[in-house]
Amino acid sequence: MFTKEVLTVTFLLVFFAVMIFIGLRCRRHATDVNGFVLGGRSVGPWLTAFAFGTSYFSAVIFVGYAGQFGWNFGLASTWIGLGNAFIGSLLPWVILGRRTRLMTQQINSKTMPDFFGKRFNSPTLKILSSVIVFIFLIPYTASLYNGLSSLFNIAFDIPYVAVIIAMSVFTGIYVIFGGYMATAINDFIQGIIMLVGIVCVVAAVLNANGGFSEAVIGLSKIPAENSSMNGAFTSFFGPQPVFLVVVVLLTSLGTWGLPQMVGKFYSITNEEAVKKGTIISTVFALIVAGGCYFLGGFARLYNTESLYSDGKLLFDRIIPSMLANMPALIVAIVIVLVLSASMSTLSSLVLTSSSTITLDVVMAKKDASEKKKVLVMRLFIVFFIVISAILAYLKDTYNFSMIAQMMGVSWGALAGSFLAPFLYGLYWKRTTPAAVAVSFVQGVAFTTVMFLKSIGVIALPETGVIGFVFKTSLHCGVFTMLLGLVLVPIVSLFTRKLDEKYVDGMFECYSRTVSVNARYAIGEETKESEE
Repeated sequence: MFTKEVLTVTFLLVFFAVMIFIGLRCRRHATDVNGFVLGGRSVGPWLTAFAFGTSYFSAVIFVGYAGQFGWNFGLASTWIGLGNAFIGSLLPWVILGRRTRLMTQQINSKTMPDFFGKRFNSPTLKILSSVIVFIFLIPYTASLYNGLSSLFNIAFDIPYVAVIIAMSVFTGIYVIFGGYMATAINDFIQGIIMLVGIVCVVAAVLNANGGFSEAVIGLSKIPAENSSMNGAFTSFFGPQPVFLVVVVLLTSLGTWGLPQMVGKFYSITNEEAVKKGTIISTVFALIVAGGCYFLGGFARLYNTESLYSDGKLLFDRIIPSMLANMPALIVAIVIVLVLSASMSTLSSLVLTSSSTITLDVVMAKKDASEKKKVLVMRLFIVFFIVISAILAYLKDTYNFSMIAQMMGVSWGALAGSFLAPFLYGLYWKRTTPAAVAVSFVQGVAFTTVMFLKSIGVIALPETGVIGFVFKTSLHCGVFTMLLGLVLVPIVSLFTRKLDEKYVDGMFECYSRTVSVNARYAIGEETKESEE
C-alpha cells in the first residue's frame, strides 16, 4: 500500500513534468506579442472556458473562502457557488464575451488598460488603469499561496518557503516559454484535475460522516452564534442572509471587471466558440465552486482545538482539518488539486500584469520590435512572480497584517474601478472619459479607506451607512461596484462626449455584415434548391 508521501510526490512529479513539457512545446506560439499575450486570437471554446474557470477559482476559494463561509453560513454557502456559476460565469460570457472579442479586435486592444486608452481616446486613462492593475494585482497574486503550507503538512512536513519556491519556479517556466497558449493548455489540464478532485473530496467527506443524510442531521444540531434559529446551518439562507448576499455579489459580479478574467474573451476564436464556451464555463463553475462551498458547509462537524490559535479561529485550517484523516489517494489528489488551482490563477495574473506594464507603460511609446516586447514581458513575469512570492513569505513568517489586509481589498479595488466603465464602454456610445475617470477614483478611494481602517490608521463609525459600507472589505467591494454602475451613466450625461465619428468607427464592428459558412448560420433556400 502506498503512503501519503509516496503518492503525493509521484503525483506532483508527473504534474510538474507535464506543465513544463507543455510550456516548451508552446514556444512557437509565443514569438510575437499577439501570440504571447492572446494566443493569436485563435483559442477554442474548451481551452478558453477552462482558462476562465481556473483563473476564477484558486486555492483562496478552496482553502480560505470555502472554510470561512462554510463555517459562517453552513450549507447555505452553496449559494455562493451557484452565484459564481450563473452571475460570475454564465452572464459574463453572455453579456461581455462576444462584444469584448469584436471590440478589442476592432481597436487592436491586447489589455484592459489598452482598451480604456483606445476606446475613450485617452492615454491618461490607459496609464491610470495600468497603475491600478500594477498596485492591486501583486497582493492578489501573493494571496494565492495562502493555505498551501497547511495542506502540504497533511502529507509531509516541509517548509512553507519550499512550497512557495516550487510553485513560483514551475509556473514561471511554462508561462515564460509558452505564453498564453501554454497557460491555456495547462489550465485545461489543471481544470480537469480540479473537477475530478472536488468530486472525490466531497464524496470522501460525506462518506466519513455517514453519508449525506447523517452529515446534514449532525450539522442541524449545532447552534449558531447570535441566532435563536434551530438548525441554522442547514437552513435555506443560513444564519446571516444579508452577509451571504454580499459575499455572492462580490465573488460573482466582481469577475466582470477583473482584467485577468475579461482578457480571456480577447483570444477566443469565433462565434461558435463563444456559445460553446458559455456552457462549458458555467458547468465547470457549478461543479468546482458549487462543490467547494458545499464541502465547506460541513465545516462545523470538524470543530476541534486544532482550528484555533490563542483562542482565535483560523479559517485556513478548516479544510485541511477535514482532510487530515482521509485515505492517502484522496490526500494526494487534494494537494495536486489545490496546487493546480493556485498555479492556474497565478499564471493568469502574472501574464496579465506583465503584458499590461510592458505594452501600456514601459514600451507604450517605443518603436520596439515584437521580439524585444516579448522579452520585456518575460522579464516582468519573473519580477511579478518573485515579488508575490516574497510578499507571501513575509506575510506567513512575520504575520504582516498590512499585506494580508491589502490582499483583501485587491478584488474590490479592481472590480470597483473597471466593471462599470468596461461594461458601458462596450454597450453605450455616450460613455465619456470623465465618467471612466470617476469610476477609477471612487473604486480606489473607497477601497483605500477600507485598507486604512483595517490596519488601524483611521477610525470610522460602526453604525449607519458608513458602518455598513466599511464593515468588511467584502461590503466595500460590493458598494464600489454598484456605485460605479450608477455614477458612470450620470457623469457621462453631464460631461463632454467623444467625437461621434470616432465612436461610430469602433461600434461599427457590431453592425458589420459578414458572410459565414452555412454550418454557423441557417440561411434561406434558393429557388434552384426548391425546384
